[in-house]
Amino acid sequence: MRKLVLSVFLILSISVMALAQTISRVEPPMWWVGMQNPQFQLMVYGKGISSATVSFVYPGVELVSVEKTDNPNYLFINLQILSSVAAGTMQLTFTFPNGAKVTHPYQLLQRKEGSAQRKGFDASDVVYLVFPDRFANGDTSNDYIKSMGDSLNRENLYARHGGDIQGIINNLDYIQQLGVTALWLNPVFENKQPAASYHGYAITDFYAVDPRLGSNALYTDFIDRAHQRGIKVIKDMIFNHCGDGHWWVKDLPSSDWVHAWPEFTRSSYRGAVVSDPNASEYDKRIMSDGWFDNSMPDLNQKNPFLATYLIQNSIWWVEHAGLDGIRMDTHPYPDKDFMANWAKAVMAEYPNFNIVSEVWLNYPAWCAYWQTGANNRDGYDSAVPTVMDFPLMYAMYEAFSEESGWDKGLMRLYEVLAHDFLYANPMNILTFPDNHDVTRFNRAEDKSLGRYKLAMAFLLTTRGIPQLYYGTEILMTGDKGEGDGVLRRDFPGGWPTDKRNAFTKEGRTKPEGEAWDYISNILNWRKTASAIHNGKLTHFLPENDIYVYFRYNKEQRVMVILNSGYTPRLLKNERFNELLDGYSKGKDIISGKNIDSLSKIQLSPRSAMIIELE
Repeated sequence: MRKLVLSVFLILSISVMALAQTISRVEPPMWWVGMQNPQFQLMVYGKGISSATVSFVYPGVELVSVEKTDNPNYLFINLQILSSVAAGTMQLTFTFPNGAKVTHPYQLLQRKEGSAQRKGFDASDVVYLVFPDRFANGDTSNDYIKSMGDSLNRENLYARHGGDIQGIINNLDYIQQLGVTALWLNPVFENKQPAASYHGYAITDFYAVDPRLGSNALYTDFIDRAHQRGIKVIKDMIFNHCGDGHWWVKDLPSSDWVHAWPEFTRSSYRGAVVSDPNASEYDKRIMSDGWFDNSMPDLNQKNPFLATYLIQNSIWWVEHAGLDGIRMDTHPYPDKDFMANWAKAVMAEYPNFNIVSEVWLNYPAWCAYWQTGANNRDGYDSAVPTVMDFPLMYAMYEAFSEESGWDKGLMRLYEVLAHDFLYANPMNILTFPDNHDVTRFNRAEDKSLGRYKLAMAFLLTTRGIPQLYYGTEILMTGDKGEGDGVLRRDFPGGWPTDKRNAFTKEGRTKPEGEAWDYISNILNWRKTASAIHNGKLTHFLPENDIYVYFRYNKEQRVMVILNSGYTPRLLKNERFNELLDGYSKGKDIISGKNIDSLSKIQLSPRSAMIIELE
C-alpha cells in the first residue's frame, strides 16, 4: 500500500511540475518546407525554459543548436530542413532538470505552388493607401474590445473610429472601379496600447492582426479577394520600434533587446546623418538609437536573435498571407547593416518581390542612397528596390500653385526629375502627392479643380510607381498643422450612420464626382499603357507655364502637356520634333477628343492633356 501511495505521489508531483513548466509562446507560429534558406530559428518563451533540453524526432529536420540569453525564460532553437522533407507536425519535447516534460506540436507546411516566383508591385501599378481605422466599418461586433485599451470614439480624432478589414472587403468594388491595382494598408498588427493606437505603428504582437480590425484569417481572406480582382496587397511593417504594451517588453528576451538610456532620449529624426560622410558618431547614435516616442521602445537590431526574429517575421507574413509587397516604415532609423541583410533575405526568397522603404528625406541625393544599386561612396547597398520620393511630393505641392519661374512653378518638377541620375533605378520610385503623415494635397481654399487635375495627370504619367491616399479622389482635405488626426478623417459613407456615402456616385458632391471621374478615367487607361509602365521619360524645360514631356517604348508613345497658366495658349510644337518625328496625330485620353494635327495644339487654362500619338 505504501508503494502504491508513493507511486501516486510521484505521478502527481511530476504532473504538477509539468503544469508549472509551460510554453507560453513559440514564434514563428509555423514554418514551411522548401524555402530557399533551409535554416530557421524558433524563439520559445516560458518560465525557466532555458534550463530545459530540447528533443524531437522528425526525418529530414536537424537540430543545429540551442542558444540562451541572460533571461532564463527564453530559448532560441536553430533548425535545418533538408530538401526532401515532407510537410507535417513536429513534436518538440522540452525536458526540465526536475524531470518534467512539456511537448509542443510545431507545424511544417507545404509552400503554395509558385510562391517563390510571386511578382511584386511595379510601375505598371497604382497603389492606393488605406488607413484601416478610418476607411469603413464593416463589422460593428469588434468595435469594443474591453481588453484592448483605447476604444471607439468617433468624436475624438485620436481614438479608434471602428474602420476594419471587413470594411475594406465590402468596398473592393469601389476600389476596383476607381482603377488602382495595389493596396497598401497602414499597419494592421495588434496595437494593445492604452490610448491613441489607431494608427497601428505601436505593435504589441508581430504575428497577430489587431482584433478591432479583424483576424489573421480575415486578413488572408481579404488578400485572396483582392487577388481575385487583380489587386495586389502591400503590408506596412515597422522594425525601428514596437509599442510599450508589447508582450515581450515586460520580460525582455535579453538586456540589450531595446536601446536603453539613463533617461528618456528621443531620436533626432535627422535621417541624413546616416549617410552623411561627415556625421559625428554622437549624432548617428541619437538618430538610430533614440526612441521614436516615449511609448515606442527602440529596438536593437544588432542583437542577433532580434535580427533573425524580424527577418523571419517578414518572410512569414509574405508566405502566410500571400503578400505582393512590403512597405517599411522609418527605414533609415534602425541599424542600416541589419536593414540591408533583412532586404537581401526577403529578396532571396522572393526574387520578383518588391519592397518600398519610407525614406522621409528632403533631397534626391539623400533618398537615392537607400535604393539598391546606388553608387555610394561608403559602398553601402540597401538591397531595397524602391524608395519613396518625398522631394517630388514637396515639389508637387507648390508646383501647381505658382507661376513658373527660374526655380518655381512647374520648374520645381523638372528640377527634381533632373536629379534622376542619382538613382540606380529612377523608374522604380514611389511617387505620391500626400499620405497619412503630411498635409493632404487638396486644399479647402481651392475652389476650382485645375490644380488637382494638373497634379493627377502628372502623377499618373511621370516616371515611378504612383501612390494615392484614400480620399484624394474625392478631394478630402487636412492640414498637418492641425494635427495628424485631421489627415486621417473618416471616409464619408464608411459608417452606417454617415449622412452620405461617397463610395457611390449618388453620394458624391458635384466637385467630388468631377474629380473622381477625372482620375478614374486616367487610372483605368493607365492599366494598359505600356509606355507609362516601362517607357523612357524625356522632358522639356517648362516655358510660359507649360511643361511638356514624353513617355515612350517600342509599342507606344505618349505626349503629356501641362498648362498651369490661367489663360488659353496655342502650343507650337516644332520644339518637340525629336519626339514627334513619325507621328502626325493622336487622341487625348482625358477629353476623348481626336487631334488631327500635332503642329499646333490649343490648350485650355489650368489643364492637362495626355495624348496617345499615332
